[in-house]
Amino acid sequence: MAKFYYIVRDKKGQKLHGSEESSNQEDLISRLQERQLVVINISQEAKEGQAGFKPEVASKASFKPKHFGVSSDDLALFCRQLSTLLGAGVTILKSLDIISKQVSSRKLFNVIKVLQKDMEQGLSLHESMAKHPTVFSDLWVNLVESGEASGNLAVVLARLATYLERNASFKNKIISALIYPIILFIAGLGALLFLTIKIVPVFGDLFKGFDIKLPALTQMLIVVSNFIRSTMLFSIIAIVVLSVLIKKYIQTKEGRYSYEKLLLSLPIMGDFFRAMIIERFSSEMSTLIEGGVPILYSLEITEHSCANLVMGEIIHKVKDEVRSGRPLSVPLDKSGFFDPMFVQMIAIGEEIGELSQMLKKINVFYQEVVETFLTRFTALFEPMMLVFIGLVVGIMVIGMFLPIFQIAQIGG
Repeated sequence: MAKFYYIVRDKKGQKLHGSEESSNQEDLISRLQERQLVVINISQEAKEGQAGFKPEVASKASFKPKHFGVSSDDLALFCRQLSTLLGAGVTILKSLDIISKQVSSRKLFNVIKVLQKDMEQGLSLHESMAKHPTVFSDLWVNLVESGEASGNLAVVLARLATYLERNASFKNKIISALIYPIILFIAGLGALLFLTIKIVPVFGDLFKGFDIKLPALTQMLIVVSNFIRSTMLFSIIAIVVLSVLIKKYIQTKEGRYSYEKLLLSLPIMGDFFRAMIIERFSSEMSTLIEGGVPILYSLEITEHSCANLVMGEIIHKVKDEVRSGRPLSVPLDKSGFFDPMFVQMIAIGEEIGELSQMLKKINVFYQEVVETFLTRFTALFEPMMLVFIGLVVGIMVIGMFLPIFQIAQIGG
């Protein structure tokens, strides 16, 4: 039997020190976790405050960052690794030390080092994370706090990791679905501009040497070509200035709200944007509620983390009505933003006490709605774009060759 010194936190978040004899670290960790204590560190050397206590710290010299930002994939992997290590009985400080040696982000590496230092000085994990709002959102901080309070930090982190992985996968699917249409549009636009600016003028100069009346279609193409060439610089400057002004207006609260309202009011696309917003809302709410965060607090966190002002305003009104004692489904229905199916499933979830599970099912449904829309949009966009480009190029070719036919007839 060996003597181990440990540092733990109780349900109230208070830091406790102690020592016990055990055959190995794993056995002692299991006993401490059975008492609903969150294990921070265990050492055979000495407890904190005594000479010789040196928490393990990864060497920066061995770290080779691949990039400097923190992506959603980096955070999902960090969360999954942390939940796995804690679930296996590894202490928080040791888990952070192990993960720090494997992360590919320089920024996340530095943040993990700060988390270790803060926890060694007495802060809890959620308090340490709260000091880095650009990396760890309110969702992270509150779920970790809930996990620390309940003694189920590994379980809560596993749920958060699943949420982050699902969101990252969903985001990647959307990006992948949009890449091809965007490339096709840019290529098509570039081809049309090349024909208009470079090819049409060559034919126009050629036809000047012949004493013929050009067909109306040819004249129109030459006029359009000359107009685009003469105003191209001005047009580019005007587009850049207009884009900057619009961007600055959208960055204001009033402008952003108007822009979001416009997007949601668009035919067909408006339903797509609304489905994406509801998918994000249901995903966050299910994760928070399942993690033990109260509904009111979950709504507040979702409101603050919501990237859409229109939705944020709706959540704020819903939160006020829930605070006054109404069921969640009532203000959601009153807002007019959510489908009847969504409201009915929320009402059923509240009645049977399975709100988080209902929100998960809703989230899966809206993910499928968005993915189906993107699949159909991509499938329709490609032939429509090809037909449009082919039609325009065909008209331009006909317009350029009609005078040649006239010249051939005159020469014959």
